[in-house]
Amino acid sequence: MTIRNLITTVLTVFVFAGCNQSTQKTSSKDAVDAIYFGGDIITMEGDSASYVEAVAVKNGKIIFVGKKADAEKLKGDSTKMNDLKGKTMLPGFIDPHSHFINSLSMTSQANCSPAPVGTGNDVNGIIAALKDFQTKKNIPKDELIIGYGYDDTQMPGGVLLSRDDLDKEFPDNPVMVIHVSLHGGVLNSAAQKKFGFSDKTVTPEGGVIVRKPGTNEPYGLIMETAFLPIFANLPKPTPEQQLQQLKDGQMIYAEAGVTTAQEGATHFADLEIIENGAKQNALFIDVTVYPFILEVNPVLKKHPFSEFGKYNNHLKIGGVKITMDGSPQGRTAYFTTPYLTGGPAGEKNWTGEPTFPQDSLDKWIKYLYDNNVQVLIHGNGDATIDMILKAHEKAGVDRSKDRRTTVIHSQFVRKDQLEKYKEFNIIPALYPEHTFFFGDAHIINRGMEQASFISPVNSAIKLNLKPTIHTDFNVLPIDQMMVVWTAVNRKTRSGVLLGTDERIMPYQALQCITINAAHQYFEEKTKGSIKEGKLADLVILDQNPLKVDQMKIKDIKVFETVKEGKTIYKKES
Repeated sequence: MTIRNLITTVLTVFVFAGCNQSTQKTSSKDAVDAIYFGGDIITMEGDSASYVEAVAVKNGKIIFVGKKADAEKLKGDSTKMNDLKGKTMLPGFIDPHSHFINSLSMTSQANCSPAPVGTGNDVNGIIAALKDFQTKKNIPKDELIIGYGYDDTQMPGGVLLSRDDLDKEFPDNPVMVIHVSLHGGVLNSAAQKKFGFSDKTVTPEGGVIVRKPGTNEPYGLIMETAFLPIFANLPKPTPEQQLQQLKDGQMIYAEAGVTTAQEGATHFADLEIIENGAKQNALFIDVTVYPFILEVNPVLKKHPFSEFGKYNNHLKIGGVKITMDGSPQGRTAYFTTPYLTGGPAGEKNWTGEPTFPQDSLDKWIKYLYDNNVQVLIHGNGDATIDMILKAHEKAGVDRSKDRRTTVIHSQFVRKDQLEKYKEFNIIPALYPEHTFFFGDAHIINRGMEQASFISPVNSAIKLNLKPTIHTDFNVLPIDQMMVVWTAVNRKTRSGVLLGTDERIMPYQALQCITINAAHQYFEEKTKGSIKEGKLADLVILDQNPLKVDQMKIKDIKVFETVKEGKTIYKKES
């Protein structure tokens, strides 16, 4: 071979090699489905903010996290390139506690909440909301009208909604306005008759029935155990209506960036509704249900404990829920010291009452622990939390086992009780939104010192309890940025800073609704952060919560929500 031929051969090899290199593409078989880039991508891995340039998704999972140039090596002809255009991406929000089933009926109930959620700022505002709803829905005579969000702590001059107010304006319809705590409601005469209440109704243990002064007639709020039987007798939608309501309810969560929701006190009939939707592949977010303790037996006839903790078509039975007291804003939470303002029915030296006695709680906890079932216990007042800790301690010597027992709300937990949480490996699911929505009422009812320590997220973080924070939807709207804002700022409606030592940084608040919430559900290996191998559950925000003014966090909007690689919500332009 001549020198000229040798040079030509070498050059040809290099040219072809270069052509192959420049035109080489990832095969369609190996190409990723989507690549996200062009904005702040916060992984939520670790205890401080970590950013990456790009995330690649395939078959519903995250398969690459890192530099954009490296992600592009996984691109194929069908790969969708998602330019964030300066927006912020996070792992999908995980709802630590709400009542998913209530979202199904939101469109069939009147919003009677006070501002900023609704216009029910007084009796006239509530009546107007009910009448407007009746007109828009064309509700006929004799059909039940339901409103939600009644907040007696916001009624001006202490003038509360009564049976007579509703009777006067709605003589031909049964009407029920549900209290903002979801633990009770005000019923007019027709609704009282419909649900079996009269002057002969005995107030059950753990219940409250406000009577008309000078009589035994139910007149105002009916709460706690007295209110429970109403749920079983509410009208049921048709199967077709149920499927549509399931779609509508999930969209409420999806619009808030939530990819995993909780049904936090599930009645058997409600489980049947959600399960039917799962069987028909109608669930597009994950829903974890916690059957109410009194309805465990019928659930177990269909679903033994061995089935708990496993997803089936996006539905999981996570464990069991026990409700042990009421709400502090409704003055039915159980405390070791009296309310400064008395009880909801005018009781003196009122400390509230437990929903169930200690021996029942002891028995239930022991039974559930023996069957390795996760337990969620509603506990607001410090006396209730004493009961929970006592039951946990009595259940067995293995108190520190990784059961992830969760005390829902833990609002008025004391510092010594938080130390017990640490010893017993108990998770506090906290509720800092109360600082804004009900903080002023707590100051009046409980005093400034105790009110300042409600939902002590910072103290829980310092004890490495991996706390979570929630909305208790539909007590309050499922607005995750409002949750973060309240935990960071702790301002009341009137502008009072309530417990400044318990304020946390925005990143810590985001941990509470991502990686900490995944831990609460035993799902930290598959959710809660942007990491290779985890589900592609993602949320895109129009601004970065870590970079905006902390007082403006609540104004951040969800732009897009992605569940296992598929967009389930996208904000219209």
